[in-house]
Amino acid sequence: MWSEKLINSYLVKFKKYWEDIMEKLDLKKKFKRFYEPSAKKVEIIEVPSFKFAMLNGKIEPGQGPSTSPVFQEAVSAMYGISFTLKFASKLRKVDPLDYTVMALEGLWWGDTEVFDVNDPQKAWNFTLMMMQPDHITLEMFQTALSQLHKKKDSPALARLRLESFQEGLCVQTMHIGPYAGEPHTLSAMKAFASQAGYRLCGKHHEIYLGDPRKAPPDKLKTVLRYPIEKALPPGTIF
Repeated sequence: MWSEKLINSYLVKFKKYWEDIMEKLDLKKKFKRFYEPSAKKVEIIEVPSFKFAMLNGKIEPGQGPSTSPVFQEAVSAMYGISFTLKFASKLRKVDPLDYTVMALEGLWWGDTEVFDVNDPQKAWNFTLMMMQPDHITLEMFQTALSQLHKKKDSPALARLRLESFQEGLCVQTMHIGPYAGEPHTLSAMKAFASQAGYRLCGKHHEIYLGDPRKAPPDKLKTVLRYPIEKALPPGTIF
């Protein structure tokens, strides 16, 4: 009769063997250009269509992202669905595939044309996003969502969706430092776009590469991205 110790040793070896032969998709490495830009310069890039788990919301008046219950529930839902999908992909019987869970992203806009990250008194509308691999299907997403509802139901789960999103032509750079310092970086992005004959348009886009709960504020890394369009020459009249 096999001892429990012997069985466990074989299980450990089998697990290591399985992990060694299982393909792992490194999305961060594959899409490094879009998720690890230089902090020393602003660049213009064409962002193609990617698949995302997405969730819309609006922060309560007088609150910010760090104090808003609505926003915190949305963040939990995003990580919940993304890790549930990762494990479902890794453990499926046919063509199991492991992959890196991508960073949390946020599209932000206000009720006016200019979005001010330092003014919590104004409306903070958001779309949270996390990129998903191409092999994640709507059926897999719905199954994962059903599992989340059973574990811990949350109003935010009802707003989750799987959708393709193409941002198109954008300016982007890496902002290093506290979120409150973003306006300085955004000014540099706006100036760069203007010199190249473009203007900022669309929604303020942040990609969170640092954890504000752990990293010192001056070490936080956030990709800042803004869609751009050709600027009209001065004096243009329609």
